[in-house]
Amino acid sequence: MLGKWRLRRDTPTLPAPTRRLPARWCPETAGHRAGAALMQAVLGLLADAMTDVPVDGAAAARTAAPEGLTAAEEEELRAEIAKVEEEIGTLRQVLAAKERHCGELKRKLGLTPLDGLKQNLSKSWHDVQVSNAYVKTSEKLGEWNDKVTQSDLYLSASSTLEDWNEKLTQSEAYKKTQETLSQAGQKTSAALSNVGSVISRKLGDMRNSATFKSFEDRVGTIKSRVVGSRENSTDGLHSPSGAGEKPPQDNAPF
Repeated sequence: MLGKWRLRRDTPTLPAPTRRLPARWCPETAGHRAGAALMQAVLGLLADAMTDVPVDGAAAARTAAPEGLTAAEEEELRAEIAKVEEEIGTLRQVLAAKERHCGELKRKLGLTPLDGLKQNLSKSWHDVQVSNAYVKTSEKLGEWNDKVTQSDLYLSASSTLEDWNEKLTQSEAYKKTQETLSQAGQKTSAALSNVGSVISRKLGDMRNSATFKSFEDRVGTIKSRVVGSRENSTDGLHSPSGAGEKPPQDNAPF
């Protein structure tokens, strides 16, 4: 039986598989292969590092209790935190509902967001004016103003400015300048009055001229003719005619 399963010497043996290389080397393919190999190495390192992490998630998430607290006190505090967070969420929902209701009421009244912004700004400014910081700042500024106006430096500077003003107004140059300006104003007013009188005189002379009178007479004649023709046409329309008579026809040839 054993000799039956033995290989014969004349049995042909299969050649060893050979690795076939690509016909042409591509840089992109080589880069992808290098990146894939690097990623596999990183994943292997992470897998080795994660083997030391405990499997129990609740035990891992739970931090160590602070010193001075028992397990019962820690559980009570955690329950209180959960309760407070739930109340905060409920209050946020109520606040959002109130804001929506307030927006609907404002929209019904025709109030725009700009009006709300103005109201908020005025309220904020009023709050600033009423605040203790603003009041104290105003008082400090008032005190500084009193100190500055009552200081010797301020008083000496004010007296110096008054002396300079008095000297300037009493100087000869200032007086000459003032007299020159007053004379120029008087001359300007006199010139304007002269121009007005000349224009009035020219208009009077033009109305008294023969040309203007002839033109006025012509205008009067035309006006009288127009008024007379209107009166004649009005009398012809309102004159009574007989019941069987017909209005006269003008059969005169053109």
